[in-house]
Amino acid sequence: MVLRLVFADDNFLVREGISALLAEAAEIDLVETVGDPAALIRAVAEHRPDAVLTDIRMPPTFTTEGIDAAKRIRAEHPSTGVVVLSQYVEEDYAFDLLSDGVAGLGYLLKERVSQLDDLVRALYDVARGGSVLDPTVVEGLLARKIKDEQSPLLRLTGREREVLQEMAAGRSNAATSKALFMSERAVEKHVSAVFQKLGLADEADVNRRVMAVLAFLEATR
Repeated sequence: MVLRLVFADDNFLVREGISALLAEAAEIDLVETVGDPAALIRAVAEHRPDAVLTDIRMPPTFTTEGIDAAKRIRAEHPSTGVVVLSQYVEEDYAFDLLSDGVAGLGYLLKERVSQLDDLVRALYDVARGGSVLDPTVVEGLLARKIKDEQSPLLRLTGREREVLQEMAAGRSNAATSKALFMSERAVEKHVSAVFQKLGLADEADVNRRVMAVLAFLEATR
C-alpha cells in the first residue's frame, strides 16, 4: 500500500530537504507540502491523506502549533495518523500531544528523519491507528517517573525497566530481544512481570501495549 502523506514545516530548506528524502521512499506519495498550520488543516481537508508529518513549532508563536494541529486533525479526520517532529526532547509536549488519547499519533525527534526506513514505519504505524514515541523521549519520561519515590516503576528490576522502555518505543518482543541481547522467551517473562507489577493487562498486540504504557505514564504524571 502506498501511503498518501501531507508534510508541514515552516522552514523552506527543511521542507525541501525532507520532501526530497521522502521522495526516495516508494511507499510514500507526498501529496502536498505546506508551511503553516492553517495551510496544513486545509491540505488535510482537501486530500484526506493517510498520514501527516508536521513540525511541532510553526507560525505564529512557534510553540505548540504542530501539536494543536495534530489534535484537530485526529478529531476531524480520525482515519489520518499524525507524526509530530521536534528538534529537542520535550517530555511536556509529548504529554500534551497524547493527553486526549494516543491512537494514531507519534512524536519523533527530527534527527530520526534521516533514518528513512524508521520514519516510513512510524508513518504506517500511525496511519493504522498505532502510536510511536521516540526512544529518547521514552527514556526521559521513564527517568522522570523513576525519580518519584512513589512511582510503581521502582518495583521493576533494571532489566524490566529496559524492556518497558523498548515496549513504550513500540518494539515487538522479537525486536526487544535483539536490542537487549536476550531470548524472546526471556523477553516474554519480563513483559509479563512488567504488566503484573504495574497493574496493566497483558496484551499481545504491540500497539495496545504501547497505549497501556503511555496511559500509565500519563496517569502518574
